[in-house]
Amino acid sequence: MRKAAHRPILIAGASLALLAVALGAFGAHALEGVVDAKGQGWWQTAAQYQMWHAIALVALSALPLRGVRPAALLLGLGTIIFSSSLYAMALGGWRWLGMVTPLGGMLMLAGWLVLAAAAWRAGDEKLESL
Repeated sequence: MRKAAHRPILIAGASLALLAVALGAFGAHALEGVVDAKGQGWWQTAAQYQMWHAIALVALSALPLRGVRPAALLLGLGTIIFSSSLYAMALGGWRWLGMVTPLGGMLMLAGWLVLAAAAWRAGDEKLESL
């Protein structure tokens, strides 16, 4: 059996997914009637982006490509900044955190760009062996 090439990435992805499910359920049930519609929207967006990027990290953990770790770091950090700022805005109305949210989005975009570049550099032969 092959050892996971990027075990810390798998652990991070699984942890973010676990939290996305828990926080999504919390937002849908415990915050109903407590947070206004705008806050509910922020919460839902945060949970969705967190889950999508958690799934991406789990997938990245299986790829034997150079450049996966920097891409995963950017995706993970971006997700944490993006989603946590939206969660906090929904809970406390700290609108100034809206200035932080795009930083998380930019880090996620950078992560996807780094992954695309790693795949490009790997060439067709390496990718076909996956």
